[in-house]
Amino acid sequence: MAPTGRPTLAVVGATGAVGSVMLRILSQRADVWGEIRLFASPRSAGRKLAVRGEQVEVAALTEDAFAGVGIALFAVPEEVAAVWAPVAAAHGAVVVDGSGAFRQEPDVPLVVPEVNPHAVRTRPRGIVASPDGTTLTMIVALGALHAEFGLRELVVSSYQAVSGAGRAGVETLRAQLSLVAGTELGTTPGDLRRAVGDDTGPFPEPVALNVVPWAGSLREDGWSSTEMAVRDESRKILGLPRLPVAVTCVRVPVVTTHSLTVHARFQREVPLDGAREILATAPGVVLCDDPAAGEFPTPADVAGTDPAWVGRLRRALDDPAALELFVCGDNLRKGAALNCAQIAELVAAEASG
Repeated sequence: MAPTGRPTLAVVGATGAVGSVMLRILSQRADVWGEIRLFASPRSAGRKLAVRGEQVEVAALTEDAFAGVGIALFAVPEEVAAVWAPVAAAHGAVVVDGSGAFRQEPDVPLVVPEVNPHAVRTRPRGIVASPDGTTLTMIVALGALHAEFGLRELVVSSYQAVSGAGRAGVETLRAQLSLVAGTELGTTPGDLRRAVGDDTGPFPEPVALNVVPWAGSLREDGWSSTEMAVRDESRKILGLPRLPVAVTCVRVPVVTTHSLTVHARFQREVPLDGAREILATAPGVVLCDDPAAGEFPTPADVAGTDPAWVGRLRRALDDPAALELFVCGDNLRKGAALNCAQIAELVAAEASG
């Protein structure tokens, strides 16, 4: 039986890659929920999934599925969220959407609890959006630095894990790795492509033994949707609508955890010790930075953890107001499920307060 006074939570997309992580996170964090309902596509209805140590049956979405739901977490593609999030909101649920369906809507707040938690309170449509995983990898660290030094310009390159393209991305990489293991492939033009064939999954080129300078779909003037998302979302979250942002997104043969190199220019000169202190004490950030000892974050060390891990922190050689840094974050945890769960907890705290 649900504890009295605790909101009912719905998880939409419970059987997907992000949904599966969401259920683990809900089982690991402080339990503020009453009933938890799980929803997915009709083909997954009837399955039972573990959450909070109990087996919960997955149901298919219907018009009345959200009756009595206080908060609905959406871990589904944009086209599904665009249809069903307004339905949930119309039934009185506060929707926390992890897709890109509403991120740039002016009347939908885009929230990162460590950076702009106040924004969650103004939600005229009953919907709160969570940013793209690439943005989330860096924005907690950048938000802490911006609060002290005032961000003026941002130049980033991403190194994105294949799980950012869903289960198909992971399956594609593992299949390609099995094809190339123990071979001499990757030494002559086109040999990798010939071995892999035309089935490159969600990627335009082979990703095993390779890097692919593309993530997302095509936008105007050759930019990708993910690159534009990083620019637009960073501006909205930080409240800097004219912030100059340059982004190049690259897919790398890593299963989980996005990484970024960041060149951040600030309003004034940045003392390196001051920047280190801010990052070392910022909520949701771990500073791991001792190159002399070979200590800096890598996806292999960060996968499965919650914080943004920052290393290679340097003041720019030619600009005392700029910093260079490398940041890693698990794209399925903080980059997707965890941020949504944190937003939902903020909303639940409003009700209890």
